Amino acid sequence: MKKSNGRIRTALFFGAAVFLLFGITAGGLLLSEEAMVTDFSRKELAPGFPYLFGTDWLGRDMLARTLTGLSMSIRLGLLAAGISSLIALGLGIASATMGRAVDSVITWIIDLVMGIPHILLLILISYAAGKGLKGVIIGVSLTHWTSLARLIRGEVLQLKEASYIKVAKKLGMRPLDIARKHMLPHLFPQFLVGLVLLFPHAILHEASITFLGFGLSPEQPAVGVILSESMKYLATGKWWLAVFPGLLLVLTVMLFDMAGESLRKLLDPGSVHD
Repeated sequence: MKKSNGRIRTALFFGAAVFLLFGITAGGLLLSEEAMVTDFSRKELAPGFPYLFGTDWLGRDMLARTLTGLSMSIRLGLLAAGISSLIALGLGIASATMGRAVDSVITWIIDLVMGIPHILLLILISYAAGKGLKGVIIGVSLTHWTSLARLIRGEVLQLKEASYIKVAKKLGMRPLDIARKHMLPHLFPQFLVGLVLLFPHAILHEASITFLGFGLSPEQPAVGVILSESMKYLATGKWWLAVFPGLLLVLTVMLFDMAGESLRKLLDPGSVHD
């Protein structure tokens, strides 16, 4: 009964996190036009009704701009995390199934990428790819796969010792067929959880490099752009320009982390307890 109650509570946490993230994404899409509207008659208004997050120096609604920026970050994070996780899955399986030479090369690449300061590598790749939306997607995708690839490689090495895998080898099945038919079903839970847990990292790093000027263009209402622009107004007492976008960014990251942890517990029943 305790385990059942724990699973129900975990499922509710997961559902609540997904619902809130969907609400932020949908709200940002609906308010995307409102986020760009300027009105100097309402510029630099403090938080209150009807502008709950206040307005900026151009009279733009900060609630609409923040939700629009977070919506963009979530959609960008989903795409980048999806690409990164597929890279991790392919390299992790290849490393553990295609012989020592391939394993040594992939392991060396993983160690090399993990050995370079993460934000520096992300900035270099994003800048080389032309910055903007394309640069951010490429940069995040190529820098967030290493930990998941290492995890999948370890899981595949354990699966290779299973009796049914050894029987499949003796029957003459090709390594790729073994991976596709016998390993992928077992790897899917770890892959899915790893994918979800990549989202908060992708979102935070997108906001970070955009804040530093190496990400999305200033014309886009991204959270990194909003935070970067607000810095010069903090000294004049316009605290709401940075506080509310920053808090919602943290909340979004926490929701993704909660969703990932809840999903991990649901897919691993032994870890759910009251």
